Amino acid sequence: MKKPIRIAARALILHENLLLLVNAYPAGKSDLWCAPGGGAEAGASLPANLMREVLEETGLTISVGPPALINEFHDPATGFHQVDIFFRAHIIAGAIDPAWRDPEGVVSVRRFFTRAALEAGIVRFKPSSLVSATWGSGIGYDPLEVIAR
Repeated sequence: MKKPIRIAARALILHENLLLLVNAYPAGKSDLWCAPGGGAEAGASLPANLMREVLEETGLTISVGPPALINEFHDPATGFHQVDIFFRAHIIAGAIDPAWRDPEGVVSVRRFFTRAALEAGIVRFKPSSLVSATWGSGIGYDPLEVIAR
C-alpha cells in the first residue's frame, strides 16, 4: 500500500551569521541535526504551520520569509516520503533557553552552528544542501534522498 506524501515546513534561521538547528531525536538517540519545523496541518498555511512548529521546538517567535529550498526524502523500507519546504526566517521574539522543553517531546536540543563547523563535517546534518541553501540565494531543489537516522 502506498503511503501519502507528507508535507513539512522548516526554518532557516540565521542569527548573527549562525544557523539554528535542532536534534529531533528524543533523549539524543541520534547525532543528526536538522532545521526546526515539522509536518503541515491542513487548513493552515505553510508559514503559519512553521511559526507554530518553531515556537514548540525552540520557544522562539519568528517571521517567515521566502522559500529557499525544496527537499524530498524517503525511506524505501517503509514507503515514508516527505517533502520539506525550507523558508528563510528571522527571530522576532524569544531566546534559546536550556530549560525549554518541546511540548511534544521530539526536539531534545537546540543550538546555533557556524558555517565553518557545518562545512567541516563537525556536525552531522540533513539535508546535504543545507549550507548552500542557508548562505546562498534563490531557491534550490534536492531530489529524492534516502532518509538518514
